[in-house]
Amino acid sequence: MKPIRHLNVLPSLPEKLAPLWDLAHNLWWTWNPKTIRTLQQLDPDIWIASGRDPQRFLASLPTQQLQKIAEDETLSAHIEQVLEEFKQYQNAQTWFKDQYPDSDMQVAYFSAEFGLSEGLRIYSGGLGVLAGDHLKAASDLGLPLVGVGLLYREGYFRQALNADGWQTERNPENDFYQMPIEPVNGADGEQCVVDVPYAHGDVRARIWKVKVGRIALYLLDTNTEENSDEDRQITARLYGGDTSMRIRQEILLGVGGLKALSSIGITPSVCHMNEGHSAFLALERIRRLMQEEGLSFAAAREASAVGNVFTTHTPVAAGNDWFNPDLVENYLYPLREQLGLSREEFLGLGRIDPNDHQSDFCMTVLALKLSARANGVSRLHGEVSRQMWKGMWPDFDHSEVPIGSITNGVHMQTWTALDISELFDHHLGEHWRTAQQNPQSWQGIHAISDRELWNTHQHRRQRLVDFARFHLRNQLSSQGAPAVKIEQHLDHLDPHALTIGFARRFATYKRGTLLFRNLERLAALFADSDRPLQIIFAGKAHPQDTPGKELIRDIVHLARQEPFNGRVFFLQDYDMNVARYLVQGCDVWLNNPRRPMEASGTSGMKAAINGVLNVSVLDGWWEEACEMHSGWTIGLGENYEDEAYQDEVESNALYDLLETEVIPLFYQRDGEGLPRGWVARMKETISTLAPFFNTHRMVREYAENMYLPNYKRWQLFEGDNGRVEQLTQWKSHVRSKWPQVRIINIEADFPTPLKVGTQVPISAALALGDLTPQDVRVELYAGRLNAQQEFIQAQIQPLEFSDSRDGEHLFKGVFTCAEAGSHGYTVRVLPYHNDLRDPLETGLIHWAQ
Repeated sequence: MKPIRHLNVLPSLPEKLAPLWDLAHNLWWTWNPKTIRTLQQLDPDIWIASGRDPQRFLASLPTQQLQKIAEDETLSAHIEQVLEEFKQYQNAQTWFKDQYPDSDMQVAYFSAEFGLSEGLRIYSGGLGVLAGDHLKAASDLGLPLVGVGLLYREGYFRQALNADGWQTERNPENDFYQMPIEPVNGADGEQCVVDVPYAHGDVRARIWKVKVGRIALYLLDTNTEENSDEDRQITARLYGGDTSMRIRQEILLGVGGLKALSSIGITPSVCHMNEGHSAFLALERIRRLMQEEGLSFAAAREASAVGNVFTTHTPVAAGNDWFNPDLVENYLYPLREQLGLSREEFLGLGRIDPNDHQSDFCMTVLALKLSARANGVSRLHGEVSRQMWKGMWPDFDHSEVPIGSITNGVHMQTWTALDISELFDHHLGEHWRTAQQNPQSWQGIHAISDRELWNTHQHRRQRLVDFARFHLRNQLSSQGAPAVKIEQHLDHLDPHALTIGFARRFATYKRGTLLFRNLERLAALFADSDRPLQIIFAGKAHPQDTPGKELIRDIVHLARQEPFNGRVFFLQDYDMNVARYLVQGCDVWLNNPRRPMEASGTSGMKAAINGVLNVSVLDGWWEEACEMHSGWTIGLGENYEDEAYQDEVESNALYDLLETEVIPLFYQRDGEGLPRGWVARMKETISTLAPFFNTHRMVREYAENMYLPNYKRWQLFEGDNGRVEQLTQWKSHVRSKWPQVRIINIEADFPTPLKVGTQVPISAALALGDLTPQDVRVELYAGRLNAQQEFIQAQIQPLEFSDSRDGEHLFKGVFTCAEAGSHGYTVRVLPYHNDLRDPLETGLIHWAQ
């Protein structure tokens, strides 16, 4: 039975409190301490019960209580202060406007998930939380940016552990009208919809909006009666279903997302693909230029790619989206036909080698081929990505593969504990919120007294223990455990014990059970009653990841055995709220993935800004952070072929650290009962890591190194079809004539002996066929050699065109002997054009033989 009409009933708030309802619809409150404090003060118990969701919180307050709050002058004054602060935030001058006052750039940031608040469950883990932090920092900095994603009816699954410790999943439906979202309405007052083309016909998607400070996140939802039951399922679950469902979701995100922006009057000059899920947007941009500007596919590809930015987050090739060619053809042949491409030409866009007709279609390859700039999410991940995708540039050294790196960060105001934030306000001034990149602004951390910082941290640990008791009580009760046994178990949680946290997605490469490899050594750590230790785990395994689920069950089973019972705990249903308590309340944050399989890892950053010390392998962000001398490192960054041996070596290294450094330092107290050595490390961690590992720095890097340079090139091509066509024709001409390029002769007269500082003239004679000297760039490629006579640390120096005679073209330069040792050199030729962003983008190169 269905109703004849849908009604959305709002709470009846007194006039003084009515603005709070509007404020609850802007997620700015999630990173404003005064708002959170004010809402907590209205009713702490209901605030906690509401899951820190202002809408649910306000709707849960009884009418009489609301009236009393409105009549309370103190509370009313706090509310007015919050509303005034929000108004000031909205109207304040921003970094972007200060630096680029005349820019009319518009960025669209596409992501399959966004983690902005636990009240908006459209995220699964780190990728989504990073995307949410990206939007928040973009708001703070005033970037002209909008987000684009999908609004999932069931979001990501809720985790529950059964009595055996096995993960089970449930998928409760989201009530969009009780979430901080609103429909995007047209001039007629009706919700805007967009028709997204699929092979079987159009799918209608409703457009919703989330306010994130100064910016907007637009979300698409196909659960509308105009769609078939099958099409309504496209936005049912995040990462749910088979590969067929995945490709349908990614068409909606990429193609539908771009169409949605256009339908509401937003034309992005730069599109940022956060992971490959949205890469179909690049094809839609090409199609649109072909249709609207009459460009050829090649010219439209050239013109659109300059406005695309791609960020890869996956350090293993198998972890990227690969689709069967027939599946791609079945869903995308209408778009392929509009692009004027054959089946193999289209599939080649998603293949490392377009001539490998047996290969699957990869979304990451598609994004790399159709983007002007690409990056990994840490320095090490950039190196791993260049190695992983070097097959797309087979004639270049992997170090030149055009994938850079911008190391992730976290949104500090979201993840810093309220009392730590207030400590920063008092000792650093509130400017730490806006000057996060300035290391000097963080030196005031060292002026905080050890007692004040330690007491604040002790309070955070107590809060964590209180939360864990509440959480575990409900968890164990739902498993049918007797109440007496539950309370006995919870009594073991110690607010004074050294507390280690391990919380993340449970995938096998993250090695959640590494700490349990030698139970005898681990048991010895728990045996010292004078130095109590406890470990709190949390995390979800993907529903189809049986090995990941087995890791969780193994931990639960071990936690029931002596001596680990009452010392090891697993909190189910890891989400942003659980994460907040853990990263703010633990003493140590443990991270031990199998190097180099952690692209970045941001949970350790969240812990660090709260003074929690990291113990981590040299992977992802920690390879950079450890250079700043904070926390501890497991191993020396070795890579192993034998995984069992690696686990043995690194588990022993972890036990050694805990036994000889971590635990002794924590319990080394002075006459006042203070662990001054530990507190010194806390201060060092905050003062050195906070200025760099934050999203203000990260988003500014994206703006200055990716968005703005792309926008500048976008402006060159926008509306100048002649320039685009000229570059396209030039590339076609160069490709067709490139086999004619030959290096005829290289001359260099090296003296014997060759000493440091010697400069040797060098010349190269080329045959270019139908190309001209202006069509090429000739380079001296020189550097140190290893024992296999391969280049290491190669330097590139251009050779200048000198003259042409009888079909030979002479290029000259100087070879400089800069240092002693074994060296070598060669010469290479690449295409050159003023409008090329990078000579490597053509993939053409000729090396001296």
